[in-house]
Amino acid sequence: MITRRQFNKMTAVGFLSVANPGYISSAIASMQKIRIGQIGTTHSHADAKIETIKKLNDVFHLVGVVAEDPIRQKEAAQKKAYREVQWMTEDELLNSKNLDAVVIETDLDQLISTALRCVNAGFHVHIDKPLGKSYSELENLVNIAQVKGLIVQPGYMFRYNPAFEFCVKAVKERLLGDIFEIDGVISKVIKSERRQKLAETYGGGMMLLGCHLIDILIAILGKPDTLETFRQQTFAENDRLYDNELLVFKHTNAISSIRSTLVEVAGQQRRQFVICGTKGTIEIKPLEPPQLFLAMEKSRGNYKEGYQSITLKKMSGRYDEQLLDFAQLIKGDKQPDFSMEHDLLVHKILLEAAGFI
Repeated sequence: MITRRQFNKMTAVGFLSVANPGYISSAIASMQKIRIGQIGTTHSHADAKIETIKKLNDVFHLVGVVAEDPIRQKEAAQKKAYREVQWMTEDELLNSKNLDAVVIETDLDQLISTALRCVNAGFHVHIDKPLGKSYSELENLVNIAQVKGLIVQPGYMFRYNPAFEFCVKAVKERLLGDIFEIDGVISKVIKSERRQKLAETYGGGMMLLGCHLIDILIAILGKPDTLETFRQQTFAENDRLYDNELLVFKHTNAISSIRSTLVEVAGQQRRQFVICGTKGTIEIKPLEPPQLFLAMEKSRGNYKEGYQSITLKKMSGRYDEQLLDFAQLIKGDKQPDFSMEHDLLVHKILLEAAGFI
């Protein structure tokens, strides 16, 4: 249940654990667990986050869960993910003894206001994506958290995907040379009964799904010089959902795109992310579970000339590394891989793309 980085930091048990793997569990058990709660059960990632927290019980102690209202609590209580959890009110959770952190899994419109109450109460927060619909509200939250020395971790899930970790590292080490193009696609089919609600809340697919790839693109290329948005409503006669969106980024030496649709048959299988440089290309397809291919102009290090498949470390779960990273940040074992300035830039770009600013 630990990452390689955590393992390396446990220098006192590193050698012993190689000879006796069972020693790892006892060593982790002796570490102080992070006391964590969750507010919200309605976000699409809420159930999986609870399951991940419960699975990582060597690292986290789940204090309790707060539902948005009694009806949603009753609905959530029927699900396997919420078996044997302690249901609480928000006041009860935020006044729990020795609480360290809160995971925010509400509807989009309540994410930032809920996180602000938690930060003002002195707790670190993990906020699921995207980070609300207001730039100024997020900026205010970030500023308060910085003054209080608290962690605000966004729920952009591909930061901890081994394929995307490979990408970011490869670009930093200039394995691909100068980057001149990035193209990402992240789509699916939305059921008809969800379309109106998504139109009212998210506006379209870029806000709902594209945010994950925008996060990685900006991590690689930084702030774009220009941004151009193309949006269409496939069923405009029925609802106002922008279900076909394309975002084009212009950087000094690169032109890139992120596409997200909500009407693509088997869209999950065609999700992909491609980075092209003057010395090589990386292609990730599918994104989950990730498969990565590398094309090299010339051999370099462990990579040969030409097209090749890269073996990635196996993921134990979509959110495991994300929450383990959250734990490391809370404990002060590392510095954030993504700055708050990065998070604010990504959010501003996303809001512009979605027509909210």
